Amino acid sequence: MPPRVPSLEDLKDPAPGLRAAQPRAFPSLLLRVFLPLLALGVVGFSVLGVYVTWQIGSLPAAARSAGGPPCFEESPGLGRWIRPPVNLMHSMNDEELLWRASWAPQVNKYPFKRIPKVAFMFLTKGSLPLSPLWEKFFRGNEGRYSIYVHSLPSYEANFTSTSVFYRRQIPSKVSEWGQMSMCDAERRLLANALLDISNEWFLLLSESCIPLYDFNITYQYLMRSRYNFIGVTDDPGPYGRGRYNPEMAPEVSIEQWRKGSQWFEVNRKLAIYIIKDTMYYPKFEKYCRPHCYVDEHYFPTMLYIQSPKLLANRSLTWVDWSRGGAHPATFGRKDITEAFLMKVIAGKNCSYNDQPSSMCYLFARKFAPNALEPLLELAPIILGFG
Repeated sequence: MPPRVPSLEDLKDPAPGLRAAQPRAFPSLLLRVFLPLLALGVVGFSVLGVYVTWQIGSLPAAARSAGGPPCFEESPGLGRWIRPPVNLMHSMNDEELLWRASWAPQVNKYPFKRIPKVAFMFLTKGSLPLSPLWEKFFRGNEGRYSIYVHSLPSYEANFTSTSVFYRRQIPSKVSEWGQMSMCDAERRLLANALLDISNEWFLLLSESCIPLYDFNITYQYLMRSRYNFIGVTDDPGPYGRGRYNPEMAPEVSIEQWRKGSQWFEVNRKLAIYIIKDTMYYPKFEKYCRPHCYVDEHYFPTMLYIQSPKLLANRSLTWVDWSRGGAHPATFGRKDITEAFLMKVIAGKNCSYNDQPSSMCYLFARKFAPNALEPLLELAPIILGFG
């Protein structure tokens, strides 16, 4: 018989005997070893993917959208230093606030266009009943003023979004007349106002104060002044030197002891002096206790020691003490006449930039809430706005 020629099928598949002789344990072993490793790898890649996704989501939007590696945020430039705070409410405590507000540029020339502003700082227990009069005073002068209100912490203002007083409250604490807490409130107002680099003058006002001239006259009077307006009187009597405590020496001697009105008008330089003080504050806090009335002595004495040549030794806020007593006279609806307002405006001679002047006051107090209506009626005629 001739030998059989193998077919293609014979070449594809080995002989049945040979197939049966090959071991089956090797593929089974491979599956047992590599399947767990494969599963572990899948889980690992899944966890890594979730982590990377979370990290990218936590980056700032600008970094996520940038074409390059989102590693570092671009430097913000000068803008962050010259923009006023958008929201006056912050989480800084007083120590942090005073430290932050004490920063001052050492180069006198500003490298940007700066329009100096006047900071109107209202120290009040609650509402501002004369705010409609102030609204008319400020109207049309945006960009030349800032407003700050320190009230009791429990008070919630209800000004509408169109009001100049809308969201102008600062973080506050309880302040008591004649106590160091009153000076703390005033320093808190100054510090918050100093955060706006454009504020150049700082005026302390109460809820019973009114303006006596229009905004432009007030603004020019302050900006052209070479002096700061705070009383620094050397009163030899019981309400002056009689309140001095010898324990305040050597930082404060009796010859340096001064008295003045609580209501002041100071420029940026002196405002920084007030909020950065750590030498005189402890002495006044410890030794100027009732009946010393620290708000009448702390700032006048400290500023007299620090910068006597920069002080006009008078306030720009008129007040009537002629009736006697511990508090000045209060004026209501029946008191507000053309003759009365003219008397307040032109009732005294003083010195302005070392020259005689009959324009001595820019503001007046104390006016009751029911004085608002006649004040609004007479403001266009006597005060020049409305």
